[in-house]
Amino acid sequence: PPMDGFPHCKEKLKWLGEMWRTDLCYSNYGVNGSLCSILIYLSEIESWCPVLPGRVALLENSEAVSDHVVVRESLTGLYPSLEKRVQFRWIHQRIRSMEDIWVKAGRSLSAKYNLTERKAKQILVHPGVVTDESGVRIAEAAFSGGPLGELVQWSDLISTLHILGHHLHLTASIPDLKHFLGIKTGGCPTHKKVEANLIYTDIIGLRQIQAILQASWIKYRCRIRVLDTFGTEPDFNHVDWAKEHNLKSPFGSLNLIPMQFYTMFPHTPDNTFLGFVVQHQWSSEETEHLKSTRRQNQALVYGKRATFWEGKGAYMDVIHKYLEIHGTVDQSAGIPGYVKNHGIIKGTEVQALLRQSKVFVGLSFPYEGPAPLEALANGCAFLNPRLHPPQSSLNTEFFKGKPNIREVTSQHPYAEAIGEPYVWMVDMHNSTDVERALTAILNQTIEPYLPYEFSCEGMLQRVHILIEKQDFCNSTGSWPPLSALQVVKAEAKTSCKQACQKMGLICEPAFFPHLNSADNLAKYGVDCQTSELSDSHLVFPAYNSSSKHCVFQSDPLLFSCVRSDQSLIRICPCRDYIKDQIALCQACI
Repeated sequence: PPMDGFPHCKEKLKWLGEMWRTDLCYSNYGVNGSLCSILIYLSEIESWCPVLPGRVALLENSEAVSDHVVVRESLTGLYPSLEKRVQFRWIHQRIRSMEDIWVKAGRSLSAKYNLTERKAKQILVHPGVVTDESGVRIAEAAFSGGPLGELVQWSDLISTLHILGHHLHLTASIPDLKHFLGIKTGGCPTHKKVEANLIYTDIIGLRQIQAILQASWIKYRCRIRVLDTFGTEPDFNHVDWAKEHNLKSPFGSLNLIPMQFYTMFPHTPDNTFLGFVVQHQWSSEETEHLKSTRRQNQALVYGKRATFWEGKGAYMDVIHKYLEIHGTVDQSAGIPGYVKNHGIIKGTEVQALLRQSKVFVGLSFPYEGPAPLEALANGCAFLNPRLHPPQSSLNTEFFKGKPNIREVTSQHPYAEAIGEPYVWMVDMHNSTDVERALTAILNQTIEPYLPYEFSCEGMLQRVHILIEKQDFCNSTGSWPPLSALQVVKAEAKTSCKQACQKMGLICEPAFFPHLNSADNLAKYGVDCQTSELSDSHLVFPAYNSSSKHCVFQSDPLLFSCVRSDQSLIRICPCRDYIKDQIALCQACI
């Protein structure tokens, strides 16, 4: 282009042509040594050169459309930023394999709801668990039988946000994160900083953000959403309470609003249920192949590590009397000789094995993974081992340090609630119990079953509503709508989670502030003769029925759905929910 008004452009072009490899930040901006890439950098990132005529319209256009959002018809726009980060290799693979299903689900949701009146959000996605700096090495282990639950959830969240039409910024390392946050790390200037409207991260990622931004992270606090598989309860989250009551946890004391923690399953009403997608739909080619797949008299065992099988020999022997047993185990040593072991195989091959098996066998560990729901979606019944006693951070090594004391009653509590004929509870050490379940399963045909909340469309619907309605920056925002509130009294020794459940409802912590005053309680038939404010317990608002004395919560971070008291009656905020979409009330959509 003509250089009028840009006297230093030529010398800068020459300098950067020779020096662009000296600092990684230049290639992060797309400089690859070609004259075009250097000119684009020197005109759009720095201001030494004129903008190329063909790029002017492009830049104006991108700014003009950036505030309007449309449901996208493909995931291809995501791939460049996934491909250039090795930490996203497994995530990238899963997203690609499901592109057709996501696009179809986006179309289907658009046909049912008006999704056009939305503003595009700038969203930062920073999974701390995949960064090399975290030392977790989850991204590498994914290909050799490592745990996949978190990576599945990150993959599905990224796909969802992209299909919904938002602007995504992915980071997978500390330099990446600093670059996005506009913190100078090399020779390049900080880029024209994008203000993130929302930040999805995990506990490791949040600690990284806090370390980089120091005290200034606070300005982002209300925009943060923390992916947290097992959940964080209010007393573990509250810095002072946790310290005073010795609730030590490497993952606790973050002092966020408990609903900013996003869980894998809807087990903790104090947190928000984000979920993931159960991959079970197939391309037309694979579907043809599957039609010829007949169900065999076989069982597939849920356990990729040989160590999970230890001490389960008698349990396997009982199952082997009825079914041929298959496994996908990292090594055959230590598993019974009659097991046909396929080794660690791709997800699609596991699906094919599920399609030809009748039973998916739980070994009591790993807890709460995606696989049992994949089994159900493929028409395979799940044997779900009971845990005696229920396991929690108080009695089980695996849960030690988790920021909750939630009791896990079986290998998969969500599946437990689905029940028969899909899910069969068994005592692994009681052969009669195991035989009873196997006989019942083999005497019927199990149809494929998948709750809507674990389908692509279900996840798109849920995340869309959460992005549009859930607001922690504005104290005036009332969501879910107050019309959904149903007040229930929980007898002494009963938590709000239990009291709401008994009524076929769910505890909704967003409504606690509304119930936290004598005037409002009077509308629901609670007569407070005397009252006080206190932060000495997590059960407030509550009252003593004999003295009619009410106690209100003075610290809003200590509202809790899951705690109970020996003598006080709790006033519980409950709401209805859409069947198979528990995160949303009926008036929420």
